[in-house]
Amino acid sequence: MTVKNLFLQRHHLLVLLLLVLTANITPYYTSFGVSVLPEHSKGVVIGSMIDLALVTPFLFIAWRQRWTVRNVILAIALGLILVRFLIPIEYLEPFVAITWVGFAVEGAIVFFDIFLLFILIKHLPKIVHSVKNNSLPTIFSFADAMDGQMKSTSLIKVICTEMLMFYYAFGSWRTKTIERENTFTLYKHSSLIALYIMVIHSIILETIALHWWLHGIFPVVSIVLLILNIYSIIFFIGNIQAIRHNPIQISQRKIYLSFGLMKRMKVDLNNIKRIIDEPTLLQKKLSRDTIDFIARDFEDVSPHMILELKKPVKTNFIFGIQKEYKFIAIRADEPNRLKAVIIASMAIITYDEIN
Repeated sequence: MTVKNLFLQRHHLLVLLLLVLTANITPYYTSFGVSVLPEHSKGVVIGSMIDLALVTPFLFIAWRQRWTVRNVILAIALGLILVRFLIPIEYLEPFVAITWVGFAVEGAIVFFDIFLLFILIKHLPKIVHSVKNNSLPTIFSFADAMDGQMKSTSLIKVICTEMLMFYYAFGSWRTKTIERENTFTLYKHSSLIALYIMVIHSIILETIALHWWLHGIFPVVSIVLLILNIYSIIFFIGNIQAIRHNPIQISQRKIYLSFGLMKRMKVDLNNIKRIIDEPTLLQKKLSRDTIDFIARDFEDVSPHMILELKKPVKTNFIFGIQKEYKFIAIRADEPNRLKAVIIASMAIITYDEIN
């Protein structure tokens, strides 16, 4: 099966999911649906409960391809909560006790996550101390310190992303970016920072105009959009600072690659199979198993080099999302120096292993 066919097959699941939701909303919220509902509608309600609490969650997990016990339990619990909100209470009343199971499960998960949050706060001073005494880029040293102090969960990963975002947006302005022989920037020969600043300006202008217009008509919607826009501005500012303060770094027999808050990965230098730098190959469209560290702005640019790995390596995206890649496309401000340092470092490792 080709990648394209697999992609289409996955999205057929999404279409099927939407059809199931539509089929279970129509009987209760349309004049036609209400008119055809039987007088004794318990059978219809039971069918809707099965669709919303079991079929819909499994279709969603299959579409996302995230088959874990935690995700299944969480999805079924959310499905039961969906039952409570989508099926009118006059039809659901005989079965309403079942829906509280979903609320109970979600409450237990939230309680557990809050417990982990308190543990994080308890260990935070040690984490900060560890980061300050680490020579690695903060993006990596913070994650390593977190893993060393406590077990990582989805909530913890999200909170870590938020903490880094607020740190870079508000607390990193006095920190000077020190460029060393083993560090390499990605953004200076691009208009990426200018593009981000333009986006921030447009969000500010849109926030002022839209909030002014919406506040008198839909005040709740205007407040929600205002909060989201403020969050977006903070995120863009934090991402700019994270890109500036976390260049590519080669140390401890590894190459540390990051692109702000969006993605990061560390690769053992002895895991690099070869460096692809032929112009004809670099100008081709990147394959699906290639992660790029390229500052994209107004122009369509190609990487300066592609690292082919012997074994795929995990890339950490924002909010803790992970995916493995075998090729790494890089566009650096000093590509020749970066390539020379990588080759020299690989040669040193090879020499040490032989001797």
